[in-house]
Amino acid sequence: MSGRTSTSTTPTWTSSAPLPDLRMLILGLDPGSTRTGFGLIDSSAGRLRAVTFGVIRPPARLAFLDRLPHLYATLATLVARTRPDVVAAEDLFVARNSRVALQMGHVRGAALLPFLCAGIPVHEYPPRLIKKTVAGYGAAEKEQVRRMVRLLVGLHDADLPLDASDALAAAVCHAHSRPPDARRIVPHASA
Repeated sequence: MSGRTSTSTTPTWTSSAPLPDLRMLILGLDPGSTRTGFGLIDSSAGRLRAVTFGVIRPPARLAFLDRLPHLYATLATLVARTRPDVVAAEDLFVARNSRVALQMGHVRGAALLPFLCAGIPVHEYPPRLIKKTVAGYGAAEKEQVRRMVRLLVGLHDADLPLDASDALAAAVCHAHSRPPDARRIVPHASA
């Protein structure tokens, strides 16, 4: 033995600089054949804040297949303007009618394609899980979900369409379900 003493190799934090803000922009989607709800939330430091939301309604005069390019183009523009980190979509419900299920598959493809082409990860959540995460009950009514979404993302008195509240609920579900390492570090903007 050489008479050396061991020293601790445990690192210590010596900087007085603040830790970086862990922030993620999550876009929720609620695809539908006549209306598609969307809602973007900012998840930062354990807080959720609505950034934007709305409902895409292709012109009713268009035939079903002619609505799909309209949906795609509108969502591609939304991708370019908002640059979300991730998309959270409501998973396909179980349709009793095969024609409805096929149409919903078309709509979901058109709705998700702009995000997939942009390399944005897409996560899907079953409707019951979204409702349970947001309202505490997997069979919650749409109005219950809307009330809770308003509280969770700071839209207390906002006029919030049901399709948009469902989309925001999917984004909230992802914010509460994602692993911590899925966050992206974003520096604070200088004011």
